[in-house]
Amino acid sequence: MALSDAAIVGYAETKIVEKSDRDVWELGAEILETLLDKTGFEKGEIDGLILSSSMTGAGNCFWSQTTADQLALEVDHCQTVDIGGCSPLGALARAAAAIDAGLCSTVLCLYADTQAAENNQRMRSFQNEWTTPLGYIGPPAAFGLLSRRYEHQFGLDYASLGKLAVAQRGHAILNELAVEKLRKPISVDDYLNSRMIADPIRLLDSVMVCDGATGLLVTGRNAAEKRGLSKIVVPIGYGERTNYRAGEAIVDMTESGHYVAGLRAFAQSGLKPADIASFHPYDDFIIAIMLQLEMLGFCKRGQGCGFVNEHDFTHSGDFPLNTGGGQISAGQCGLAGGGTNVVEAVRQLLGEGGKRQVKNTKNALVTGIGGIPYGRNWSSSVVMILTPNA
Repeated sequence: MALSDAAIVGYAETKIVEKSDRDVWELGAEILETLLDKTGFEKGEIDGLILSSSMTGAGNCFWSQTTADQLALEVDHCQTVDIGGCSPLGALARAAAAIDAGLCSTVLCLYADTQAAENNQRMRSFQNEWTTPLGYIGPPAAFGLLSRRYEHQFGLDYASLGKLAVAQRGHAILNELAVEKLRKPISVDDYLNSRMIADPIRLLDSVMVCDGATGLLVTGRNAAEKRGLSKIVVPIGYGERTNYRAGEAIVDMTESGHYVAGLRAFAQSGLKPADIASFHPYDDFIIAIMLQLEMLGFCKRGQGCGFVNEHDFTHSGDFPLNTGGGQISAGQCGLAGGGTNVVEAVRQLLGEGGKRQVKNTKNALVTGIGGIPYGRNWSSSVVMILTPNA
């Protein structure tokens, strides 16, 4: 499969809100309508629908079919990607594969969740039985344990993490679609003094669960060129790994599948870490950003804080980071939250970043995280490299 034979021809995003008074399908309809208006495609030309995981739709085994029905879409290929926060990038990769295989020609990748308004998740696996009764509850506890382990192995400069939080918050202030409550400046001292949630995880380390939607319209690159669409974004490298080192009894939880997923994405793209122009990592917690910097080879293991201190992560700096604010400062739209970072990368590559536009638009690297198992790092890791009209 030639990943770069696919083309992103449009992106859309709703306002992120603390708790939506609109149905998840209404948000999806807004995304679809915006994409059709922006690209000139007709609804009948969309013959593929791929959804991300959704807390709203959790437990609904007909989620993709029902969503297609609500949007009045008749399609040849329809699925939900169920790898948590990795799903938006996973959906984009699967759209490219489906188009390449001839299963469909034009795909709506829709990432919508109203988790704050309607959380229908039903936890299974080890959580209810093995961890929750012991007080190991939710992502803050998991990332607290992970942070403590990293600190024990390598040392951890919390002011460095604060620098990342401040950079992303500055970007959210420039993003009118970010949740309003978070569009306020913060300092490193604000970060360090913020309320402790699960020691050493602070309030300003953490995402705020919100509601919203994003989406992409994907078609074949040749088809896009025939329509005269010159402003496109092309995926040129992708790696995905689920249950990294799951067969081993004891593993280092500071390692993640981004190591192998990143190797694959870089190999496909022909790029190396030093070539990356902007970085849009999945950021449910600040420590996750730094760990991914190490796993992807931007710096050696244990040297993440030093790397952070040496670089400028603002949109005008030498290594722009989550220029829309990321999920931590723009708001996390449930399990569709990773779509916020993907859409921002596409926006930047098309030169439509406005006041937060980056200078170098040669490429962007986007990641995903999905699931948090006990005693290991996250369950799924994905890495994608995008470039404009390659």
